Amino acid sequence: MSRHPLYPDTQAHILDTGDRLIQHRGFTALGLAELLREAGVPKGSFYHYFKSKEDFGIALLSRYFANYDSQLLLCLGDGAPGNPRQRLLAYFARWVELAECNDHSTTCLAVKLAAEVSDLSEGMREVLDHGMNQVIARLACAIRTGIAEGALAPHEHPEQLAESLYSNWLGMALRSKVARDSAPLRRLLDETAQRLPAPI
Repeated sequence: MSRHPLYPDTQAHILDTGDRLIQHRGFTALGLAELLREAGVPKGSFYHYFKSKEDFGIALLSRYFANYDSQLLLCLGDGAPGNPRQRLLAYFARWVELAECNDHSTTCLAVKLAAEVSDLSEGMREVLDHGMNQVIARLACAIRTGIAEGALAPHEHPEQLAESLYSNWLGMALRSKVARDSAPLRRLLDETAQRLPAPI
């Protein structure tokens, strides 16, 4: 398998470059020529790894959700600090921290691309749907664990709660980006804490 001599992993380098450019330009506006110029690789290197720009987008989103799932397991797993409720709230607090750290100039790839590509690429839409469902499943598992361990008050439908919370955070992340203001996310963090109460 050929590799560009400047990069030990040309495929990862192209994906890294695309990720950075898409954060500022979006997927549709990013042309292949610009991507290759910024990555410093010839067109043949791109087509060696990706059949098309859509295939590149699918790979980019698949990698994003795989990395996100690994981080989520670390954040919510037994090795993370605190009890399950504290871990869940720390996870959502991280959304606020990232928005403020990046000065709202970037956002997570799921938020960035969900509205843009879902009507343009069925393959990318499917990856987004699968990845988001995976996040919801992890959150539901953490909620069930919290209930079982007595860190969270009982809830009749943990899966529905997880989906509602994640959907709210996706929407509010977009709102916060448009407003260039983290206040909506901070208010949502307070609301989330109320929706994940400790036992009385």
